[in-house]
Amino acid sequence: MDLYTIQVILLLSIPFFIGTIWAMVNAAQKEFSSVGIKITWILIAGIPFIGFIIYLLFGFRKGRRPVVKNTD
Repeated sequence: MDLYTIQVILLLSIPFFIGTIWAMVNAAQKEFSSVGIKITWILIAGIPFIGFIIYLLFGFRKGRRPVVKNTD
């Protein structure tokens, strides 16, 4: 492989890697109806290249952000 091919592969892979990490963190931070469903969405989000797309299309709106209570 020449240097140009390696650069193209890296440039195409980086957005998918960042999307995968974001989707896994987002799924871990949200509250789902059960722990099993939460783990399932984290595993789906971790599938390389297509997991975060599946999570965005089907799982992103299923969870909800935990309510942060003000202690003041």
